[in-house]
Amino acid sequence: MNLKQLSHMLALSQTTVSRALNGYPEVNEETRRRVIDAAKRHGYRPNPSARRLATGKTGMIGYVLPTGTAVDIDPHFVEFLSGLGDYARSHELDLVLSPADADDQETTYRRIVANRQVDAIYISSPRPTDRRVALVNTLGIPFVVHGRSEGLDFDYPFTDIDNEGAFHEAARLLVQLGHRRLALINGDRRETFAIHRERGVRRALAASGLVLDEGQVCSLAMTEENGYRAARRLLERSDAPTAIVCSSLIMALGVVRAVRDLGLTIPGDLSLIAHDDVFPWLKPENFSVPLSTTRSSIRLAGARVAERLAARISGLEEGARGEVWPVDLVVRGSVGGAPA
Repeated sequence: MNLKQLSHMLALSQTTVSRALNGYPEVNEETRRRVIDAAKRHGYRPNPSARRLATGKTGMIGYVLPTGTAVDIDPHFVEFLSGLGDYARSHELDLVLSPADADDQETTYRRIVANRQVDAIYISSPRPTDRRVALVNTLGIPFVVHGRSEGLDFDYPFTDIDNEGAFHEAARLLVQLGHRRLALINGDRRETFAIHRERGVRRALAASGLVLDEGQVCSLAMTEENGYRAARRLLERSDAPTAIVCSSLIMALGVVRAVRDLGLTIPGDLSLIAHDDVFPWLKPENFSVPLSTTRSSIRLAGARVAERLAARISGLEEGARGEVWPVDLVVRGSVGGAPA
């Protein structure tokens, strides 16, 4: 079915149908939904070249993918990408990944914008005073950041979770249960999410006159093996923690393995709380001891970033609005009172 046939069937002009499919704000939501539903039902897909000529838009969202021997594909990122892809696919958008040297991503951002390869860009894993955010803000292309960067002198659109609040509540619960020696197994502390999580733990401890010693903080790539090694190092100390807050379910797998190898138990010897990005293949309630978690779906975050990018492409969203999602604390069997 072509555009003319679809328009005739719906008794709408071709211009209206085209604008509805391309997200123009002047088309009311009821008409847009009717057009999109009919297009899906009858298998209509706009010709990419014709759409670009008619609208000046490519129908593509861009992401600059850092590459190199030091870069690993993080399963957290894959889950985020799945959510973004689900939304993009259902709204006639495509995702373009542009590989870049991890130490020189700015060149790739300039190239894809100059060549008009994409309609919008998203940025992930921001760091304080992130040069990528500062650059893209000057390039005149719609963008959204997944996470936050501190230290910039301008506002920008982002979607993030309350990492500081989540880890504050986790640490506060452990303190209330009598724990005085807490440790944090965190992600890369160069990234803002990890900075916020450490800040939350420190704030909760400070409220009870406690301090998070530097030796009780491990900042690592979020893998099972790193979780295992960090837990072994912490638990073999003379002042071993009685509770650990962990930045990832994947790292928590390693923590549980280390506890078992050392002949300890959860929660008898160690209470454990981890952050749960809601992986469909790794559920905290299925751990040998059901795991307490701070919970927020990274897949839903991916879908939300795609939704906001689509809105910014079509003009439905403007400005530099930031979103911070609250995080749930789900208490299960992995926490208990501090051992005597």
